[in-house]
Amino acid sequence: MAAKKSTFLVLFAVCVARVFATLSDCSEVRQVFQALQIGPLKPLPDKPRPGSDLQVCMSRNLTCCNKKMEERYQLAARRDIQNLLQTASSGLKLLISRNVVTFQETFESLIKQAENYTNALFVNSYWTMAPNARDPVEQLFGDIGLLALGSELEVDDVVRGFFDALFPIVYRHIIDPGVTDMGEDYANCVRVAGSRLRPFGGPPKQLAHQLSRSVPPARVFLQALHLGIEVINTTEHLQHTKECRRALLKMLYCPHCQGLTHSRPCTGYCLNVMRGCLASVAEVDAHWREFVHSLEEVSASMQGPLDLEQALLSVRPLVAEAVAHAYKNGPKISAQVHKLCGHPSRQPAQSVGPPQDARQDSIPLKAPERNTDETFNSRRREFINSLRLHRTFYGGLADQLCVGKVAAEDGLSCWNGADVTKSYTLQVVGSGIEAQTRNPEVKVKGLDPVINQIIDKLKHINQLLQGKPIPKYGTLDQIETGSGDAEGHFSGDCDDEDGCAGSGSDEAKRAAKVSTWIPDKVQDHRRYTPRMDSSGARDTSGTAAATTIDLMTLSSVCVLVLLSW
Repeated sequence: MAAKKSTFLVLFAVCVARVFATLSDCSEVRQVFQALQIGPLKPLPDKPRPGSDLQVCMSRNLTCCNKKMEERYQLAARRDIQNLLQTASSGLKLLISRNVVTFQETFESLIKQAENYTNALFVNSYWTMAPNARDPVEQLFGDIGLLALGSELEVDDVVRGFFDALFPIVYRHIIDPGVTDMGEDYANCVRVAGSRLRPFGGPPKQLAHQLSRSVPPARVFLQALHLGIEVINTTEHLQHTKECRRALLKMLYCPHCQGLTHSRPCTGYCLNVMRGCLASVAEVDAHWREFVHSLEEVSASMQGPLDLEQALLSVRPLVAEAVAHAYKNGPKISAQVHKLCGHPSRQPAQSVGPPQDARQDSIPLKAPERNTDETFNSRRREFINSLRLHRTFYGGLADQLCVGKVAAEDGLSCWNGADVTKSYTLQVVGSGIEAQTRNPEVKVKGLDPVINQIIDKLKHINQLLQGKPIPKYGTLDQIETGSGDAEGHFSGDCDDEDGCAGSGSDEAKRAAKVSTWIPDKVQDHRRYTPRMDSSGARDTSGTAAATTIDLMTLSSVCVLVLLSW
């Protein structure tokens, strides 16, 4: 019996000590407030006070917070969450952005390599044409590059334009080399005649067919990567609703008002808050999974006829075949041109031998060697293997933020939204909009319109990646972007007094150093140090009323302890 009585007295003493320790001084709260750079110390109370002016961090006990502190804490909570979102998505964002640059650089290198390879054809085999053929070749590969990067040009028009520009040069140098009067008018007539007569045979059509099959997948692939970055930017700068902002404040900083500066939220409590705040983001999950899968599929299909690198290197042999066809049918083509354009001025008859490619001792020009470590295909496969690890990113984002980053570890005391406890006893809801109807911590009204726009873009690009018929495959920019309109408006009922701003605002850009958790050097000095007056006695001025309220609260709490014991 004596042991039982002794145990009760210990519990009662602990209860008394905790209440007084919590309410007697606000120095630790002030210290942490300053260490986290939440705001100036001037408006902070030195002693606990009634919290009648608080809107979220309300408590029956005395508090170390006032209205100004609560407003500052709310801004800090929002910055903390944005910082956590950016940290969580940084690896994925870096993976995609780096590969966008890599793919574009690799593609530009392939374009230049194929252009030089084609120019070498004229230098080695048709040297008299080489200076004049350089411009059409440069234009051809420049247009192919634009096609792959999103231009509205058509492949057929690009190929036709190249051969139309090449024909007057071929005509003058190897079909009718005696022509001296090749003025602009006659050259234009020859160009028009070449477009009608099809002097190059089947190679132009073959080239257009190869490029039509290989360029669009590469184009959509690069377009998809740019959209992937936009999706991440949109979700990590999402403007949270008023309900969410209040819940974040309550979870992250309301315990500070009670002197619990080192407490962390319970895991279940954190999951409810985060799943509520990120309910719209969780709706991206299914479309993101399909996005990653579609990228895998289109990447795997970009082989053989759909291999852009192979198509680029095939330009040179097809041009060589086309020129050889025109030379072989030179007399017939010349007669048709004369019929359409008349007879130009000529030099005396010359004996002109066949071009080198038409001779039997012609040596084929060797194609550039393809380094397997540097090819477009090898880089793409490496990227897809890495991206596959992030396919469930949006489905598990809320859980990723809570476990190991925000919430307390299992078995430790934690904040449940009202007090420090051993566990969270309310229902933990699932992810997504529908699951939030039972969320006890955050009220979710529906899908965020900005997230809805980015989902529409993902649906569109998934259709393109899957090869489904769409009128124009380069129209993603016609869908409203997910980063706000021209006036800086965003989704969510964000109030002016809460300091809301667009994702690109100065405030968001300045928030590079975001308060998250208290540094170790602050944690190591969290000791209760009551303020002393000049004589060394405890300073109790101004706390008479607080002590009366405190004793009433203490009595109630400790009676409950006695009854439960």
